[in-house]
Amino acid sequence: MIQNFKRIVRPAVLMGLLSLAPLSATVAAPVRVACVGDSITWGAGISDRAHNSYPAQIGVMLGTNWEARNFGVNGATLLHRGDRPYFRQRAYARALEFKADVVVIDLGANDSKHPGDGSLDAANAVNNWQYKTNFVREYEEMIAAFRRANPAAKIFVCLPTPDYPGRWGINDKTIRVEMIPMVRRVARDTGAKVIDLYTALSGHKDLFPDTVHPNAAGARLLAAAVARALTGRAATTGGR
Repeated sequence: MIQNFKRIVRPAVLMGLLSLAPLSATVAAPVRVACVGDSITWGAGISDRAHNSYPAQIGVMLGTNWEARNFGVNGATLLHRGDRPYFRQRAYARALEFKADVVVIDLGANDSKHPGDGSLDAANAVNNWQYKTNFVREYEEMIAAFRRANPAAKIFVCLPTPDYPGRWGINDKTIRVEMIPMVRRVARDTGAKVIDLYTALSGHKDLFPDTVHPNAAGARLLAAAVARALTGRAATTGGR
């Protein structure tokens, strides 16, 4: 009697497990998003940046089917000969190891630094922008590295946020007149998509306490612009 019961139960259990296999196989892994950038990505000056930096806020906006990670580095430059090159930072190696499905690059503000530009505290600024002829090539090299890490990765390049008027040699005019056309050229050359953070944060001087870094509310606008670019849908910007 017991043996007959085992003969009946074991096939039934096996069939039950087999019926669950297709269900578990259909559960998709979250879309991996690498937020690459400088102090604006890192969340400098933002209270509780672990929750209020733009990568943290975009993670909430996108939902559980996405995994956004913050690979920002304070003071980082895209330029290899800048005063703190991103490609030499541990965060860059970790971003490549992440093998992201989506890479959002927001670099350039620190590359614009040069003395005597009229921005606040610029008298003793480093002169990163003297290497500007390398900007397009080195940007395209970074994109190529992320595509080697994951050939299917979708790349988004950001037009840097505005400055009001700027500080430490970070110059709004340099970004607007010289750098933004270069970023657009990078997008054309590589097939990357452009996210216009300059327009998204224009007219919001009140959200930039030190004239360069957006506060939590500014980061929310930034996150909404990025989320919209990634999904094609408007993101909620309601408070936490």
